[in-house]
Amino acid sequence: MKFRLAAFVAAACCVAGSLTAQTIPKEELMFLTSEWKGDRFPDGRPKLSDDLVERAKHIGIDDAWTVLKNEGYVNQFEGGWKLIKEDVPVTGRAVTAMFMPSRPDVEKIIKERGISKQGRKGNTNTWPIETLTKGDVYVADAFGKIGGGTLMGATLGNAIFSKTGNGVVFNGAARDLQELQNINGFNAFVRDFHPSFLEEMVLMGLNAPIRIGQVMVLPGDLVIAQREGVLFVPAHMAEQVVSTAEFVTRKDQFGFEMVKSGKYTTGQIDSQWTDDIKTNFLTWLGRHPELGSMTRPELDKMMSKRTW
Repeated sequence: MKFRLAAFVAAACCVAGSLTAQTIPKEELMFLTSEWKGDRFPDGRPKLSDDLVERAKHIGIDDAWTVLKNEGYVNQFEGGWKLIKEDVPVTGRAVTAMFMPSRPDVEKIIKERGISKQGRKGNTNTWPIETLTKGDVYVADAFGKIGGGTLMGATLGNAIFSKTGNGVVFNGAARDLQELQNINGFNAFVRDFHPSFLEEMVLMGLNAPIRIGQVMVLPGDLVIAQREGVLFVPAHMAEQVVSTAEFVTRKDQFGFEMVKSGKYTTGQIDSQWTDDIKTNFLTWLGRHPELGSMTRPELDKMMSKRTW
């Protein structure tokens, strides 16, 4: 037992020694996201394609949630947010950060290491912003702190948007609401807005697993944030979620037209389709190129797994 404890402590020390600004080792991140088989960023974060992220901007969060639920991913949605703008969704790849209540000894050594050995500047709440790239969504857990929990104001908001062209999701607060509203295309999903500055908080995790409400979020997750709330899609599930949700959108539009015209009943549309319906669907889809295309084998495969 003593040997096991010693081995555990030694391993923990090795991991701690390899940290860079509280970032978990690349090997650990790749282990946690091992079901992802695509490209990765240099730090090991899954790199969803720009095309897939763009497609995800046009799907419904309800449809995406249903796909995840049917695959056993039942803890991926978090609601209860305040938004800067009600009509600006946020979609992209997650960059994660975890902030904890500060204590002088820990904050001192973290800042000393970051500034003197890693070339970082300013308070630790600016460090995650340095890692952002186009298409990223900055996702941070500040344990729901409001007063003194403002992870972003107007200056940092502009910096984030200039790097990502995207918004943020904070389990915490933001300040400077009026100025943030003036950033065209930017949005933030936060617990609240507050006039205070950030106080008594320190960065304890960067591109590490974090908790946002009831959800475990991993770096590289596909973030889909709409008025209903925020859905975090594991990177390896993103293609299936997006392609299925795209089909549901097509199916629904086709169904609305067919039911309205009296060609088919709702019962026929909302069950497994006959060959006649499939043929008519593909003909209809050909008249709507804006919805994309499908082959008959692709349609058959999609319908065979229908659980939505």
